[in-house]
Amino acid sequence: MPQNTWTDFNLKLLLASCVFLLQACQGNLMHTYVSSALTESSEAEATVRLAAEYGARIRTIESNGIKLRIAEAGEGPLVILVHGWPESWFSWRYQLQALALAGYHAVAPDMRGYGGSTIPDEIEDYNILQLTADVAGIVDALNEESATLVGHDWGAPIVWQTALLYPDIINAVVGMSVPYRGRSQNRPSRALRQSPDDDFSYTAYFQEPGVAESEFDAAPRSFIARLFTSRSPGTPTLPPRVTDPRASAGGWLARLGEPERLPDWLSESELDYYANEFARVGFRGGINYYRNSSRNWDLTSSLAGARIQQPALFIAGELDIVNRGATVEELRRVNQPNFVELHDVILIPGVGHRNQQQAPLETNKFLLDFLNSLE
Repeated sequence: MPQNTWTDFNLKLLLASCVFLLQACQGNLMHTYVSSALTESSEAEATVRLAAEYGARIRTIESNGIKLRIAEAGEGPLVILVHGWPESWFSWRYQLQALALAGYHAVAPDMRGYGGSTIPDEIEDYNILQLTADVAGIVDALNEESATLVGHDWGAPIVWQTALLYPDIINAVVGMSVPYRGRSQNRPSRALRQSPDDDFSYTAYFQEPGVAESEFDAAPRSFIARLFTSRSPGTPTLPPRVTDPRASAGGWLARLGEPERLPDWLSESELDYYANEFARVGFRGGINYYRNSSRNWDLTSSLAGARIQQPALFIAGELDIVNRGATVEELRRVNQPNFVELHDVILIPGVGHRNQQQAPLETNKFLLDFLNSLE
């Protein structure tokens, strides 16, 4: 074979190989894209089916310039249920149907950074003005004139401050677990990293971007199982792997004992739903709420000394770690000065942090009694 022919042949072979490899790469990329799309589609369908089991339907709305996935049930006066960390609309599964049957339009969004809602990239996009505007925007998105707000955990400070910032459209407000103590007189400040010899603090651990979410994203099911169990007193756990209190000893997962069984109020399939949602979108969005404490204080100077004007109710589990064993009288004394019309402070006996899931019947009764008293 002449040399120039051999060279032409090699060039053609090389060109054909390049084309083949390019097509193969494109095929792999397309396969990955299709697989991802199919996974998201199947997970969305699973959410729709799960919501239907609790008498709710799923849809996506626009609020405050982002998309919020909501679960909703019933018709009547609007009640918006705002979840905490690390949770989703699903945390209100027992309240959606109860409120609907009682004649209310119950709506539980995935808050920004969670589940099927928009997950902004920037930390500052999770400041309190954005979070409260998201909630207030639901009222307009649903063509309603006003709403009553109910919030648990991180959802409680969000609804307390939504009531303060949007008094014309918020009729009443219920906070669970986290009381409203008024705006701090001093600007909160946290270092980006804890001193190695300081006692470990999860809120301090959350400050450095990328650290906590990397730990939790690597084991979402294990982390949620351990966290939910740790906040549900009475559920047995194995000893934690890390008992050294110093921050230098490591992250949070190993400090939480592995549950010998799940709490009575949480099934394996319910844990699966939470875990699958966080495996899909990660923990970063929710953790970013904790990275805005100083910014939130700077943005809310107008709320200094402000009192919540609307009728209000506070509910928590008696054993909720957030309130450190405070009695009803102690909580009332702390809360009362910050409200014009605080109807009641209620502690549910024997119940831990997630009272609306651990004690849904009691929580629903107190919630409905309060709502009915407003009519």
